[in-house]
Amino acid sequence: MNSGGVSAVQIGVFLGIMVLLGLFTYLKVRGKGAGRDGSAKDVFLAGGGLSWFFVAGAITLTNLSTDQLVGMNGNQMLLLAWWELSAIVGLTILAFVFVPIYYRNNCTTVTELLEKRYNKRNIRTTISALFLIGNVVIYLPAVIYSGALFMQSLFGVNIPLTVIAAVFAAVGAAYAILGGLRAVAVLDTYSGVGILGLALVVVFLALQAVNFDIVTDVPRERITMIGSNDSPIPFHTLFTGMIFIQIFYWSTNQNITQKALAAPTVKEAQKGVMAAALIRFLIIPAIVVVPGVVAFKLFGDVGDRAYGMLVAQVLPSWTSGLFAAMIAAAVLTTFSAVLNATTTLYTIDFHRQFINPKANAGRINQIVGIGASLVAIALVPLFASAESIINLLQELNGLLSMPILSTFIVGLLFRHVDARAAIAGLLWGFALYAFHNFVLYKPGLIYEGETVYQYIGIPWLHYIDVMVVVLVTSVIFALAVNRLLFGNRAVFIFSSEGKAQRAAEAA
Repeated sequence: MNSGGVSAVQIGVFLGIMVLLGLFTYLKVRGKGAGRDGSAKDVFLAGGGLSWFFVAGAITLTNLSTDQLVGMNGNQMLLLAWWELSAIVGLTILAFVFVPIYYRNNCTTVTELLEKRYNKRNIRTTISALFLIGNVVIYLPAVIYSGALFMQSLFGVNIPLTVIAAVFAAVGAAYAILGGLRAVAVLDTYSGVGILGLALVVVFLALQAVNFDIVTDVPRERITMIGSNDSPIPFHTLFTGMIFIQIFYWSTNQNITQKALAAPTVKEAQKGVMAAALIRFLIIPAIVVVPGVVAFKLFGDVGDRAYGMLVAQVLPSWTSGLFAAMIAAAVLTTFSAVLNATTTLYTIDFHRQFINPKANAGRINQIVGIGASLVAIALVPLFASAESIINLLQELNGLLSMPILSTFIVGLLFRHVDARAAIAGLLWGFALYAFHNFVLYKPGLIYEGETVYQYIGIPWLHYIDVMVVVLVTSVIFALAVNRLLFGNRAVFIFSSEGKAQRAAEAA
């Protein structure tokens, strides 16, 4: 592609496709818009009417955006594919373990399940607040920043990143606010077909550009799938922390699970989740790592600009408008999906609980959506200073993911646990992870070939290992506080006593 300027044809193609996506989405959801009757189920769960096809599309595109295409390719190594391959485990657990539980408990938010398991509102409020902070401070700004960075690299324009990010935020918010989850899911699915197809074309053309040889003249650590202890994903972590990271992200994360909760039945939801798992196995790994490695061979270590530079190199110039539209759609779908989850959490877990139980969900959706979008735009400059988007996201997520997952594990696997004890375990996990990564951590660079690795905290303890330690000790701490401070003896649900209690309740 020509990076020297943008032609009227390219802009026309870009705008034309974006308008068509908007028109197709409108035609599909018209008459079923968000907030017409103030119904939370209509705004946040699409009226419970998403077929498996749209569930799969919504889950796939909520996760897949420029933070994956730009961030993961920005690492410029095949090893990062394990994030996507191991996601299949998390999706399978969502389909066959968590989806039946959520539907049985008639949940709109994942935090509702915690309130019912602990029989206390305080834990629901606490976890929901953490999810809201994570969405507004981490996910939303990361998505629009990475999308803005890609557009800058693709077209070679000097428009400030914050300006481009603001445009993404405004359009994405419009979908989430005006159409609710139904519009988000439809846009996800329609645009997903084009995004995945074009991304595969990029993989093919990238390989063709290097004669299908990504081995020659590329350092071994860039092409191996067996990570050493000083790599971004040491191999042993696939069987420890990686599993729990995937369980948290796919099974207890409102941004993802909300799509599965919008199907009419458990079976329809399960079909959609497993279809998303199949897409992740067949398509996603290749499109998020192969272009990055090819970019290393062509341009060297260029970090998060790798994907945009490669696309500009291998795609014909006349396709730039088409590809830009697909990337823009990926940004919009993820942003609008996370924004919809954010407004859901606030409306259901805060506004209707503490302010006005009968408040119109559509109206709150508008106010909170605009506010969260403005905060996300303001935080974009902070992400611009990060060396790697995807590594930064994974590290920051560790502050919340394992402590939150510990509350689900304790609540689902044990009975007679005080909610305050679970919150104590959560606070322990948060403090432990923060202490290790931000206090014990001493900046230091270790060079291996041309790749720079950064140790975190204890040299031999990778941050994915730290997540396992955080999770296990958080559960232990919660059970200990429950016993020693509140005088309750927790009962494991699969023990003989736990089985007897469940049988008595069922009878």
